[in-house]
Amino acid sequence: MQKDLENKFLLDFATNKDAHNDLFQEITIQVWKNYLKFRGDSKFSTWMYRVALNTAISLYRKSTRKVKTQDFSAIAYKIESTPYEDTEEIQLKALYAAIHRLNDIEKALIFLYLEDKPYKEISETLGITNVNARVKMNRAKEKLKNILNP
Repeated sequence: MQKDLENKFLLDFATNKDAHNDLFQEITIQVWKNYLKFRGDSKFSTWMYRVALNTAISLYRKSTRKVKTQDFSAIAYKIESTPYEDTEEIQLKALYAAIHRLNDIEKALIFLYLEDKPYKEISETLGITNVNARVKMNRAKEKLKNILNP
């Protein structure tokens, strides 16, 4: 029975040796379970071929409904481990802590500067002159340097 199935279509439906063996086992079970239903209208080999074909098609349909996964060992080489570098995060936290130690106008100046706003827009927003905004910005930067590097 196995040679007939293999020669007919089993290899077309099975993608690898394990799938081939599983399909053959399932076909054997279905032929065994349905043997008493064989009426003799056709040759036994024709009936068996039909049972095998229906079993293969139903298993194929079931497999298309499942989510296909991969074994971790098959894709582990694609995953690279890089250590987490937190120096930038630490520096940002230190900068924000230093900014919060400034007065309100200096904080506003620095935050607008960090948003890449031009001095003209900063001066208009804060209601000071353009020259005054530049002077205050330089003083705020100097204070930040002193806070961060005492």
